[in-house]
Amino acid sequence: MRSSDLARLVALAIIWSLSFVFQRVLVPALGPMWTATLRVLIAGAALVAWFAVTGLNAEVRRHWRAYLFVGALNSALPFVLFAFAAQYLPASYLVIMNAAAPLFAAVAAAAWLGDRLTPRKLAGLALGAAGVTIVSRAGPIEPDTTFVVAVAASLVAALCYALAGVWLKRHGAQLKPVAIAGWSQLFAAFVLLPVASTSTIPVAPTLATVANMLALALLCSGVAYLLYYRLIADVGPTKAMTVTFLMPAFGMAWGALFLGEQVTPAMVAGAAMIVAGTAAVLQQGAMRRAAG
Repeated sequence: MRSSDLARLVALAIIWSLSFVFQRVLVPALGPMWTATLRVLIAGAALVAWFAVTGLNAEVRRHWRAYLFVGALNSALPFVLFAFAAQYLPASYLVIMNAAAPLFAAVAAAAWLGDRLTPRKLAGLALGAAGVTIVSRAGPIEPDTTFVVAVAASLVAALCYALAGVWLKRHGAQLKPVAIAGWSQLFAAFVLLPVASTSTIPVAPTLATVANMLALALLCSGVAYLLYYRLIADVGPTKAMTVTFLMPAFGMAWGALFLGEQVTPAMVAGAAMIVAGTAAVLQQGAMRRAAG
């Protein structure tokens, strides 16, 4: 991996881990639906406007169904689920649960892409599942019913990311990665707007709310997706997915620094197990491709 690719990887981990801090700030002010809706609407509109300036042809008439599907599965649904969970879980928990996405991707790839679940992959999946279990019981919050529902919502959101990645690998060869970044989010906004319009914003937005929303949308969705799809084009999806190795450490640090969240030894241990399990799954895939 070139130094420029490594820099993009680290930048992406920093940006995406910060997204959970922004959500923890925004959800009490805007509610889950409007937090998710404004995120994709602003990011999608900004990227599509940039496409118009640069002359990028996204072939929307030809591929709008794909953009709609990816937008719903990879942005609309997981963003709403994480925003819901942000009402009850610390940012550090959210970013750790997000790190389970590659584990779900391994199972989905075995089901739909014919990727064999080897003993090493199964061991990695078991280790990652054990890590999720440890984090779920790590404190400092009480694991009541609401907590369990929020953890489940976070894991379903991670599953959505995994399923979208597998679908794109199987059906997205004709789609331009940069075009997906913009148009999928704009279509995600079209999906969410009718639902969001029925909900109210809890408090009047302040300048701080606006600043956090712009950071979440433009940085954590707009810039981040451009970095992510550039990484996929340059180093491939497997190496790009290693961003999940870095995110839990950054996420716990940001939560403690900006939100005063407590990071327990059990949380660190559980996050390490999820990362180790993910590494085992991804390394197995890389070894098989090298041998082939």
